[in-house]
Order: sequence, then C-alpha cells, then structure tokens
Amino acid sequence: MPAGLLESLRAALPHVTGFIYPNELELQWSVLIVLYPYLTGLVAGAFILASLERVFNVAAVKPTYRLSLLTALAFLLIAPLPLQAHLGHPERSLEIFMTPNTSSAMAMFGFVYTWYLMAVLLMEIWLDYRREIVEWSRTEAFWPKRLFYKVLTFGVTNISPRSLEIDDKLGKAITVIGLPSAVLLHGYVGFIFGSLKANPWWSTPLMPVIFLFSAMASGIAGVLLIYMFLCRLRRVPIDMPCLDTVAKYLLTAIIVAFSLEMLETIQTAYEAKDHFDIITLLVEGKLFISMFIVQIAMGSLVPMLVLGLNQLFLFPERVRRACYAVSAGLSLIGILAMRWNVVMGGQLFSKSLRGFTTYKLELAGREGLLAAAVLTVLPLFVLAALLYLLPPWAHGGSARAAKSPSA
Repeated sequence: MPAGLLESLRAALPHVTGFIYPNELELQWSVLIVLYPYLTGLVAGAFILASLERVFNVAAVKPTYRLSLLTALAFLLIAPLPLQAHLGHPERSLEIFMTPNTSSAMAMFGFVYTWYLMAVLLMEIWLDYRREIVEWSRTEAFWPKRLFYKVLTFGVTNISPRSLEIDDKLGKAITVIGLPSAVLLHGYVGFIFGSLKANPWWSTPLMPVIFLFSAMASGIAGVLLIYMFLCRLRRVPIDMPCLDTVAKYLLTAIIVAFSLEMLETIQTAYEAKDHFDIITLLVEGKLFISMFIVQIAMGSLVPMLVLGLNQLFLFPERVRRACYAVSAGLSLIGILAMRWNVVMGGQLFSKSLRGFTTYKLELAGREGLLAAAVLTVLPLFVLAALLYLLPPWAHGGSARAAKSPSA
C-alpha cells in the first residue's frame, strides 16, 4: 500500500465510529463530485428557461432568452472540469468525448455532452445571433472583434427576411430537440446515483427526477440573479413582468423538487428497511445542519414562503425585487447543500450499516476548497466574455426582431 494512502488512513481512523470495512476509510468522491452535478444542473435549468420563450411562447420571459442560452453555454464549458480534475489525467478526457461507451452510465457523459454542446447549444446560439454577427462583421470598429465575427459567419452572409425566417424555424426545431437533451444531460447524473443498488442512500428511482427539478430551480434562480445584476450594472430598468414570470417558474420548480425529496424521504421512513436506523443516525448527526438547516429550511422552505407570499399579495416592485433576489440566492445555496448531502452522505456510512467515517474538506490541493471555489466562479468569467462578444441585449432575437420591429 502506498505510504501516502496509509498515512491518510491513519489520519481518518480516529474519526471512525462503529464498524466499517477497511476500504471505506477513504472516501472516493470529493467536493469536486458535489460540484459536477451542480454545474450541469445550472446548464439544464438555464436552457429549459430559454425554451419557455422559444418553444412554449411565454413572451414575458423574452428579456432573459439569450441570457439563458449564454449562461447555459458558459456553465456547460466548465461543467466537465470538476470531473476531470477529480479523475486526474485531463489529457485523456478527449477519449470520453470521441469514443463514448454506451455500456457505462458515466462514460455516456461524453456522448451527451458533445451532442448537447455541438448539436444543440452552439447551433441554436449561432442561428439566433447570425443576423448580428453578419452586421458586426461589417461595422465593428475594433479589428480583432471584426475578424472574430467574420470567422463566425462561416461565409454565410445572407440576412434577407427569407433567410432569417429559415433561421428562426431551424432554431425553434433545435430548441425542441434540445429540451429533451437538457433533461437527459442532468437526468443521467441522477441516474448514476439512483442506479447504485449497493448504496441505500442513493438507490431510488426518484433520484433522476429529483435531480432534474432541482436543476431547473438552480438554473432559473441563477439566470434571475444574473439578469438583475446585469440590469443594475447597465443602469437599465428591470422588466418586472419578466421578473415576476421567472419567479413564478422558480417557485414551481422549488415546490416540485421539494415535494419529490419529501416523498422519497417519507417512503424510506415508511418502508423502514434494515438501513433505516443508520440513515436516521446520519441525518440526525453528521448531516443535520447541511440537510435540515441549509437544504430544507433555508434553501427550500424560506424561498417557497417568500415567493408564495409574493403570489398572494401585490408587494411594491422594490420589495418584490428584494424578495426574488433573496429567494434565488437561498435556493442556489440549498441546492448546493442537496448535492453535498447526496454525494457525501452516501459515502459516510459503511456497507456494514454499523459505522460512520468522516470527510475533511481541505483548503488547498487539487480537490480542496480553493479549487472548488475557482471552478464555481469560473463560469461567471466565461459568461462575462460571452456577453462581451455576443451582447444579448443587441436586438432581442434576430429573425423575430426582423418580423417585429418593436421587439
């Protein structure tokens, strides 16, 4: 056994309670695996919010349509990094994208990721921005950006009304295809956990659905906060009908996600199998704060109460904006806590169902707190670059803007 591993086992041994198997002293999945489903969830939620306007004709959320697409792209570009950093040897990661293995749920990530990035998200963004890209390639004063836009036209400079109409139809078709792709992208993450029969904490058919709706809540909350921040940064008024509508969808997603989590918990308690005692000890002890305080109370009940009151009473705009911002922020924290409880909670008790181990989050190192913090904020820097190159407030949708000058 390597000396480093032996040393880490000795350090973990004093924190063990009860009886656990020797190979369970060291947890296999770290905070980076907590971060991985969190980022992919933001991608799926942001894309689903964008599809509300494009597919379901929810006109009120149009101000967030392009912002949602760019947010999904920014988080999608960073989403694989926690997984690759955890596995090590990122130079081998191309294999998972180029040669997907259909017999492995984890390896299917490469296939789903490549399809979603290349065939859905990039193509939809290009079609939606094509009119502006052609115009910017002719009028942009800063030559590197002008050259960038010229390359981005791919030689297609026809922006006649008929051409833009075809772009709009193609974009809508891709969004329809992309919607189940977004569901699949995050549903498979829940499938990985839910299909592990050896771990009673994870093994539930509700896990993919719980992950999916919590992903929707996180993506909607993220776009809502970014939209409010950008409006304040640009010193433009917030579109309150848009914000009110987004908040309604956020409330719906939180209610469904929370209800499914509680349904799964009640079912586990009702069945009261042989693993119920150890799970009870786990949630009453090691996971009490992160689960009951952060995930349930702060991350679910408070946002539901605040958003629900806004549906019952017509608060002034300033109060509504504050309520939406607080609810979205708490929801993001609560969903991150939910990912933590799922990933780490499932590893804290032994397969013998008689003992616990512990997980100490290090500050530095490849899988430490600093690395996780950098990977968490990195998508925001990518999004800032995308907003610089492809400002979403330019025309509000090329083909649709061509049809409707007031748009």
